[in-house]
Amino acid sequence: MCHFLQNFAFSLFISFWDHRHTASIAAGNHGIPVVVSNHQFGNASGMAPRAHIAVYKALYKSFGGFAADVVAAIDQAAEDGVDIISLSITPNRRPSGLATFFNPIDMSLLSAIKAGIFVVQAAGNTGPAPKSMSSFSPWIFSVGAATHDRIYNNYIVLGDNLTISGTGLASGTDGDSMYTLVSAMHALKNDSTDANGMYLGECQDPSYLNQDLVKGNILVCSYSIRFVLGLSSISQAIETATNVSAAGIIFYMDPFVLGFQINPTPMSIPGLIIPSPDDSKVFLQYYNNTLVRDNTTKSIIKFGGLAKILGGLTANYSNLAPKVMYYSARGPDPEDNSLTDADIMKPNVIAPGNLIWGAWSSEGADSAEFQGEKFAMISGTSMAAPHVAGLAALIKQKFPTFSPSAIASALSTTATLYDKLGGPIMAQRSYSNPDSTQSPATPFDMGSGFVNATAALDPGLIFDTGYDDFFSFLCGINGSSRVVLNYTSNNCGNTTMNGVNLNLPSITVALLNQSRTIVRTVTNIGSNETYSVSWSAPYGVALSVIPTKFSIFIGQKQNLTFILNATMNSSAASFGRIGLYGNQGHVAMIPLSVITKVIYNGTIS
Repeated sequence: MCHFLQNFAFSLFISFWDHRHTASIAAGNHGIPVVVSNHQFGNASGMAPRAHIAVYKALYKSFGGFAADVVAAIDQAAEDGVDIISLSITPNRRPSGLATFFNPIDMSLLSAIKAGIFVVQAAGNTGPAPKSMSSFSPWIFSVGAATHDRIYNNYIVLGDNLTISGTGLASGTDGDSMYTLVSAMHALKNDSTDANGMYLGECQDPSYLNQDLVKGNILVCSYSIRFVLGLSSISQAIETATNVSAAGIIFYMDPFVLGFQINPTPMSIPGLIIPSPDDSKVFLQYYNNTLVRDNTTKSIIKFGGLAKILGGLTANYSNLAPKVMYYSARGPDPEDNSLTDADIMKPNVIAPGNLIWGAWSSEGADSAEFQGEKFAMISGTSMAAPHVAGLAALIKQKFPTFSPSAIASALSTTATLYDKLGGPIMAQRSYSNPDSTQSPATPFDMGSGFVNATAALDPGLIFDTGYDDFFSFLCGINGSSRVVLNYTSNNCGNTTMNGVNLNLPSITVALLNQSRTIVRTVTNIGSNETYSVSWSAPYGVALSVIPTKFSIFIGQKQNLTFILNATMNSSAASFGRIGLYGNQGHVAMIPLSVITKVIYNGTIS
């Protein structure tokens, strides 16, 4: 369907990363060859290749920017008539004040919602801790980052036949030949010192190395926090290895580099990065154990370690996906700086955000590893958000009259809950060895689930809401009337609403004090259909739904009443799900989250 999207929509993209990358994910041209470091990696297409794009510059490399500049960009985009705003930015700290929702950017985006603009925002790369969400408001569609099943793996095979997995967009060494391993720290010229603070083990300057020791061998370099900070680079190490005629290069991970995503990096010579500190220890142990030293002086008289590099230029699709990445920000949504829970589910969905190919400026300096290239592979929720923005453009084309909330509903109720093998979507829960700590994802990890492009174009039912409801929600926050007046120029009046009663395609209850009745209204935009309702209640909660079956004509609305009763005292969040199953094949899923449950006054365990 992407091929036939007509020229209808503009989208706004603001990102700390090169805007070409995020814009191309959402609306890049179809079937463009991806060539990096003279290697071909297939063809790339944006989600909505024929959508128009408007880019507004509000942020700058290293410095970032001011909220006022972002607000000005949002206002200008609204004035220009965009249909979708995609922000691959988040605040660098939780907004202070009465509530997280009352900040200049979120309130400017509420004005965009009033103008009929769908708003997508990256959830933030601040996970995996609870309440680490960096996108707060219910009118903003917050997107977390997940894996896809494509992976580029290369390997080293050591002289003792041990194989270690690595990452790097590079070819392998020739054939089955084994090459001698030589650490940069053991190949220094006699007069070399750690001049100007440079870590010699990072292979950043060939003038310090003895070429006679390295030539024809595999150069071993360390990967430290300096690479993450941009003080050292893979490309410079490759240049060093080339200048000293190394046959290849291997980077082992400094044990202090934790919590950083190591993206596959293009290399013009055989090479890889060992991203695991544990695997790096194994590699270094082998290397050190094979060194032959003089018994008296302890100087190295022979490099005994051998290895060959198996290339990683060909993608394989063995990765279990989707999976919530450890860095993806998590709910529950914090309502204020005291971390009070809001009755709002965040994130809304997850989308591909890990190891994403996108267009790149060959003159850009945002990533030294891809400098001079026209494509780059980057990870983060910043990459997930434009996937959803592009899909929203497709929905907007099919349903031109859809409100922003209707688009959000279509994306949410049709999201998938299962990985490609039919198991539950998993969520990584630690920086170090994240796969070893993963467990099934909850709505506070993945929202409604992993976005489903095809199903979202035929949702059957939608949950619609609008500016007036969001305005009433803000007025329902204690002491908010003056703040609301300041931001909107409107008085609150007597009509207020709390978050749990917003007509969202999810239900989140921060405090279930004995019992609560919640109403949702669905609108049929599919076909005349009869729906059956089924559910699984959160642990510690009894749930009933009225009605359990209903028939609904196109354009008709149907109220659904959910009655929740606490059956235990607990402050541990529990989760359930409500499914609306139509006899014409439509399915709408509603995640249900209850945090604190109280059946009587007393201590909550």
